[in-house]
Amino acid sequence: MPSYEEIKKQLERYWFNYLKENYKNLSTLNLEGASPPSVFVGHYGYPKVNLGPMVPLEHGDTRILDTPEMWIGKELQDILNIRLALVRGLKTFKTTDLNQRFITSLQELTMSSKSPECEMKFDSRPRFDSDYLTNGNILKIETPPFGPKGGLKSFKLTSSNSDKRIENSYTDGDLKSTQAIIQLYKNGIEVSKIQKILSLGMLGIKKNRKLVPTRWSISAVDDILSSNLTKEISQYDTINSFEVFKYNHLSNWYSILIAPHSVWSFEMIEAWYDKQNKKFVLESDYEDARGLNHYPKIAGAYFAARLGVTEYLSRKKRNAAVLIFREIHPTYLVPLGVWQIREGIRESLRNDHPEKCKDFQTALICSSNGLQVPLIDWIRKSNFYKNYGKQLLISRFF
Repeated sequence: MPSYEEIKKQLERYWFNYLKENYKNLSTLNLEGASPPSVFVGHYGYPKVNLGPMVPLEHGDTRILDTPEMWIGKELQDILNIRLALVRGLKTFKTTDLNQRFITSLQELTMSSKSPECEMKFDSRPRFDSDYLTNGNILKIETPPFGPKGGLKSFKLTSSNSDKRIENSYTDGDLKSTQAIIQLYKNGIEVSKIQKILSLGMLGIKKNRKLVPTRWSISAVDDILSSNLTKEISQYDTINSFEVFKYNHLSNWYSILIAPHSVWSFEMIEAWYDKQNKKFVLESDYEDARGLNHYPKIAGAYFAARLGVTEYLSRKKRNAAVLIFREIHPTYLVPLGVWQIREGIRESLRNDHPEKCKDFQTALICSSNGLQVPLIDWIRKSNFYKNYGKQLLISRFF
């Protein structure tokens, strides 16, 4: 297996060559292409924000460029190709400026069921973030991948085809945003699509609507949907066995323990490698039937993972207690976003052939097999273990 340094050099060379080869074509003053559809709302300067469409040079069906539900099984370089191909055109508005023609055109774009054709004209040539290149030719790959961006002179939507399910929620100014999000989800709209709709201020009581930065809308939708599913599964019978699911992609390793319990509880523990001190550092968040009483220390990762497991239990019509170990290896070089957590957990649980264990102790041992962090370190960090497995002595795991 290639070392961390070998993978880093390979990725740096790939990314640098991509930027060098594609910069001229992507940094054009006039761009025409089919948006996935895709929009971006920044958070810097809030409540004034930069926002705008994201459009590639491609035509036809480009949905894959901004639909994370379609990215499972793809390698890192494939995802970089996808993310870097979208050019962002930006304007600055207050979050309450929803009546501006530019914003209503973005809302129309977001409602489209296909990849609408767009035209963008820029004040100056779009540029990649300066953070990507430092000290000349040295690439800073720790920056999230985005294509070039530039100030918009004009934006034109030349074709669109509204999805009636989205249009109905948009035009209902008396429907609360939480109810609208749940309704769209039940009507089969992808989670990533709902996140864009919320971000563009298209849901909720009409007078209360406003723009929501993209990174906030992602976690908000994951939180709202999983909280609703938690209430649903609490009414079901308890699962009758200990199940362990495992999955790894993009240098993230997941182990999901689902345990019989009449009352819902959930914990996610993350372990990431501290390169400076050469050891894994662990952080966790836990909730019982009363829910989470603080913003998670592991941020949006918590809500993304919770959505994946509550979807599974909803399909099975079962209640349970859930413990997730997420081990982030040093070769996870580029921060890709919490979509890979949500989709990784979903993919793991699509395989309905878990390892079944006779008891909690066996399930814990099974969960840690194949991970680099020892089980004793996981359970020392775990509130789940303290509450569910308090009858077990920690010394039994040495």
